[in-house]
Amino acid sequence: MGLFATAAARAQDAAASPVKGFWDDPIHDPMLPVYIVFGFMIVTIALILVVSIYLLKVLNMLTRQAAEARAAKLGILYVPEASWATRIWERLNASVPVQEEKSIEMDHSYDDIRELDNHLPPWWKWLFYATAVWAVVYFVVYHVFDSMPLQAAEYEQEVAVADAAALAFKASQPVEAIDLNTLVYTKDDALIQKGKSIFDMNCNSCHRADGGGGIGPNLTDAYWLHGGEVKEVFHTIQEGVLDKGMPAWGKTMSPQEVRDVTFFVMSLQGTNPTNGKAPQGPLYVPAPAAPADSTATAHVSAGI
Repeated sequence: MGLFATAAARAQDAAASPVKGFWDDPIHDPMLPVYIVFGFMIVTIALILVVSIYLLKVLNMLTRQAAEARAAKLGILYVPEASWATRIWERLNASVPVQEEKSIEMDHSYDDIRELDNHLPPWWKWLFYATAVWAVVYFVVYHVFDSMPLQAAEYEQEVAVADAAALAFKASQPVEAIDLNTLVYTKDDALIQKGKSIFDMNCNSCHRADGGGGIGPNLTDAYWLHGGEVKEVFHTIQEGVLDKGMPAWGKTMSPQEVRDVTFFVMSLQGTNPTNGKAPQGPLYVPAPAAPADSTATAHVSAGI
């Protein structure tokens, strides 16, 4: 009780501190005394069980020795009594003792091999009856009254719940405005690493972790099916390509996450992974940068 009280007090003191797992700091975790108490309880129960089993075996041995001594004193053959487990097993199987097999012997024999009229064990019959009853109940519940959904409907319900949770989480996150018209790729390591973690969770099953392509196209070469400019890559990720199996990630990702994945994909250009997929789509050649205005430059240099 003292340990529990101490744990409760320490838990209240730690309420204002950041949440940490037990393995982050087990020595100072407020639940450590509780775990120690439960550990001692489990060890104690295990020891009690071991000692009880040992004492039961000793008691059975002493009982058997006393019965053998009594039988020897009376001059009769000692026949050990079947244990309770053996009796239950024989009852479940309805097995006939060897000395009574004559009662179930049939008239068929071949090469001195006798055929016995053994029936199916009762437990097998009970199991068969239970499956028959379950089949009737299942048919009535799922196919007659439609009181419970089938697996396909249950899956759709769970997907809908998961989508709703994802949308709620997305709505709770601060949204950074992404202007697609002014979006420019920058080698921002922080954004690229964020995009890589999102890519690893959602995209590498089709494009491989190194972007070399699998079910989906190779993302490391200069050939693009839907355009290789950063705005086009962003649009492809956000809207998807449904006829080719690519989902619209903009439904589950925030605009910032789509941008981060876009930057990561752009960073893969020219990495040339081993066994990359063959190029697909037209070659993308970046547009040349607009030349500087020489007149404005001359004016500036002249101080105008």
